[in-house]
Amino acid sequence: MILAYACAVLLWLSMITYATLGGADFGGGFWDLFSHGSDQDDKRQLIVHAVGPVWEANNVWLIYLVVGLFTAFPAVAALLATALFIPFTLILIGVVLRGASFAFRTQFFGAATVREIWGRAFGIASIITPFLLGACAAAVASGQIRLQHGQPPVALWSVWLSPFALTTGAIAVALCATIAPIYLTVEAERADRKDLAETFRKRAFIGGTLLAVLGLLGLFLAPSQAPLLWHGMLDHALWAVGVTMLLGIATIAALFFRRYKLARLLVGVVTGAFLGTWGLSQLPYIIPPI
Repeated sequence: MILAYACAVLLWLSMITYATLGGADFGGGFWDLFSHGSDQDDKRQLIVHAVGPVWEANNVWLIYLVVGLFTAFPAVAALLATALFIPFTLILIGVVLRGASFAFRTQFFGAATVREIWGRAFGIASIITPFLLGACAAAVASGQIRLQHGQPPVALWSVWLSPFALTTGAIAVALCATIAPIYLTVEAERADRKDLAETFRKRAFIGGTLLAVLGLLGLFLAPSQAPLLWHGMLDHALWAVGVTMLLGIATIAALFFRRYKLARLLVGVVTGAFLGTWGLSQLPYIIPPI
């Protein structure tokens, strides 16, 4: 039992790391897609400068998570792989398309129209992929994925397209759209571009506001659509919810006072606390028994 919990903690830590670092990459693609105005090239160049050295390395955490789940909990991995076959396949396509489009956009020096098409593909894939990851997380949290007559269900639709799952998918996108601009404020300040730092500071507030609203909607839907998660949170994770909220307020304060490096540190801690709260609420099962 101790070994199982140790493996679960390690997998959860890898998921937190991927959500924080990979989330910053996805959020970069999100804001790249919505970069407009006279300084859009400067904003996109800053995003490329920040994402370029790390986007491929961050996917290692996702690989670690998948391989670790298959190795430590093969029954759970098999059940999730069959039940969520459709969104997992779409996620794989999204990850590959996002990486390919980013590489082609940054290395293509031909027609501007072709480069713009690759840029849009990068942005769209950066939205769809975290959305599907969030929807799959909600499907797991809902407690509705279970063995049916001793056999795993194949290619379910309802569990990752429920209102709770769609809301959680939107939360994942909003989280990425909050992490990325906070990271980019530091990059802009380092490049002595106070104008860009201010732009991304405003975008961080926009992302954070959306995240808060969607989070409240998720809490409203959880009692009816994810009762196991809801009761687990009430039973032994309310304190973690309080800590996460306080950390979120601290992040907003650091951003408000333009303490960008502190805000970058805090948003990573908030992400860890948010996913850690989910993990505590999910105890003691990843997939509940029949």
